[in-house]
Parts: sequence; C-alpha cells; structure tokens
Amino acid sequence: MFKNLNTKIPIWVNIVQIILVLIMIGQVYMYFFNHQMLLNAGITVDSTPMLNLIYEMGARTFVMAAGAIFVLITQNPQQYLVVLFMNILREGQEMIIDPLFPVANAPASPTADFWIHVVIVTIEVLAFIAVFRIVRKNNKATLQVAEI
Repeated sequence: MFKNLNTKIPIWVNIVQIILVLIMIGQVYMYFFNHQMLLNAGITVDSTPMLNLIYEMGARTFVMAAGAIFVLITQNPQQYLVVLFMNILREGQEMIIDPLFPVANAPASPTADFWIHVVIVTIEVLAFIAVFRIVRKNNKATLQVAEI
C-alpha cells in the first residue's frame, strides 16, 4: 500500500498524505457527529441553515478524504498530483482564514496558527514537486518507448 515499485511514490509523501487523511476524518467526525466540539469552538448549531452548511462541509471534507485514501491505495502519481493540489489549495486558504477568524477554542494563537499552516503548505508543496518529478520522468520514459 505504501510504495508501489512501478510508481515509486516516496514513503514520506505517503506519510504526509496519511496524516492529512486522519485530520480530514477527524473533521468529518466533528461535522457529522460531534456538534458539541463545534459549539465549544464558538460555532452555532441552532438552525437548519447552519446545519446545512456544517453537513455540506462534512460531505466535502469526506469526499477529499475518500479521494486521498483512493490515491494512497492506487499509488497513481497523476491522481496523487490532483489530491496534493487540492490539499495545497485548502491548507493555503486555511492559512489566511484561520488567523483572521479564529475559533473560540483554537489550540494556538492566530500568529502561531498562520506559521503552522505555512509549514504544512510548504511540506505539501514539496510533496507535490516530488510527485510531479515522478510524473515527468514516467512521461519521458513513455515517450521514449513510443518513439522506439
């Protein structure tokens, strides 16, 4: 599961992806089943429109987690790029949103939260570059075989 000999996705990229999946699954659990955690964070859960938004966030996060699990299983570098790209965009937006609009029970100050996200996005970008190089190498090998 962690390393397919044909694609050679680095183990550290898979570990990063597993950690991100675990975070997303935790978020999905919170959105669907642990509304007390949302209340503790200062998010109101007292109306149908708010529940609609919360469940939509849960559904979207679940889809991202499912896609990430899929690429962990298949180890397809092209598919991995799509998931990593989505992770970079999501975490990049959170890097700005979380410090500007912190939740009531945030485990870190807005400044610390910003720098934590900078580190996470940097790691994700490095993972994207590593997988992109694999895709380019595979594409060059395919072109060379096609030319023969």
